[in-house]
Amino acid sequence: MDQSMLILLSNLIQLHNHLDPTTSLLTSTTASPSSTTNPSSLLSSSSSSSSAAPLLLLTLASVLSFLSHPQPSPRKPLPSPPKTSDFTVSAFRALSTDHIWSLEPHLRDSRWRSLFGLSYPVFTTVVEKLRPFISASNLSLPPDYAVALVLSRLSQPSLSLSSLSSRSSIDPFLISKITNMITRLLATKLYPEFIKIPLARRRLLESTEYFQHLTSLPNVCGAIDTSPVKLRRAPRSRTGNSPSFRCKYGHDAVLLQVVADHKKIFWDVCVKAPGGVDDAAHFRDSLLYHRLTSGDIVWDKSISVRGHHVRPYIVGDWCFPLMPFLMTPFNAKGTGSPAQNLFDAMLMKGRSAVVDAIRLLKGRWKILEDLDVGINHVPQTIVACCVLHNLCQIAREPEPETGREPDEIGPAVRILESEKLLYYQGQNLRHALADDLHERLSSSR
Repeated sequence: MDQSMLILLSNLIQLHNHLDPTTSLLTSTTASPSSTTNPSSLLSSSSSSSSAAPLLLLTLASVLSFLSHPQPSPRKPLPSPPKTSDFTVSAFRALSTDHIWSLEPHLRDSRWRSLFGLSYPVFTTVVEKLRPFISASNLSLPPDYAVALVLSRLSQPSLSLSSLSSRSSIDPFLISKITNMITRLLATKLYPEFIKIPLARRRLLESTEYFQHLTSLPNVCGAIDTSPVKLRRAPRSRTGNSPSFRCKYGHDAVLLQVVADHKKIFWDVCVKAPGGVDDAAHFRDSLLYHRLTSGDIVWDKSISVRGHHVRPYIVGDWCFPLMPFLMTPFNAKGTGSPAQNLFDAMLMKGRSAVVDAIRLLKGRWKILEDLDVGINHVPQTIVACCVLHNLCQIAREPEPETGREPDEIGPAVRILESEKLLYYQGQNLRHALADDLHERLSSSR
């Protein structure tokens, strides 16, 4: 029994003896038989305490009953509800419906870009394009909030999965599932609408005219290049013959191949190989290569240069194979003839369109600087970012300041036996274009 309770009981018993002298009298008589007691005084004391003694006995009984039953442990205080996050549905709804419209348009769009990587009008376009598919998935989140959640992750590299989970009060596993769903929809449902080969004559003419103004080369319709996308966690090769993810710049990556037009809009995107695969092998494994070599892509625009039939073609660096539909430089060191060196300089000038496009892609969607998603979801995440990039370019979103891509390194490509005929055709065409360019520019001086 607790010491404090023993003291309490002792005090109660002493109080009871004081108020009920019959008990103390009996005790004293037993102790000293020779002592005498006045009956009248005893009667008066007894009558004066008769009303208090039963109350004390009842109190004692209650205390003993209380002590005889085990007492429940004190309840732990309920945890306080989490503080309202700055990224909850209600906060997002307030931002998108009330606060956003109280700002000037340029401030509104600037605020939206800082949060989601694109302006409010482009954001609403993405949401409306994806709304039917998101609604059909029975996702418990509103479509605009789900898209905002994913765009935040794609555009803000400092916003890790755990920090985004803390901000939104959504489990990291659920955020990963939502990210996979939205990027898959962007890469499949919106890809055909926003990433197209320029087959329409109006778009083709616009592109070739711009490149001719930039490079003085006729019928250029695009520029091709590859870029390694760094992986935070690359899988190990299962066999010794499997391609390595270690790219030529020394880090684990997958290889992204794109073709861009004069507006830095991608009209072809391919993500098929680990970073250790060279550019030519990646190109040869792409759907674009097979469509070009099979004649499946037919551009309705043709010119004649020094007796050579020239259809629209793309330009690339020396890491790609030379073909009639893909012009590459004569050499990387500038040791050719004056006509060849001039051609190389102009070709690389045209190639800058795709270099700038890749730079903008990684500048807007900074998750591509250090991609932290499961390897099975890497291609769709990269392609989704390319779709979003095109939406930004079509809407003429401001171009962010970004760093430059690393200089291209690597040996010249080896020509395959199956490509020799195309190579010779491309070689003849390249000489004709170089001589024609040199003659035109020399005579205009």
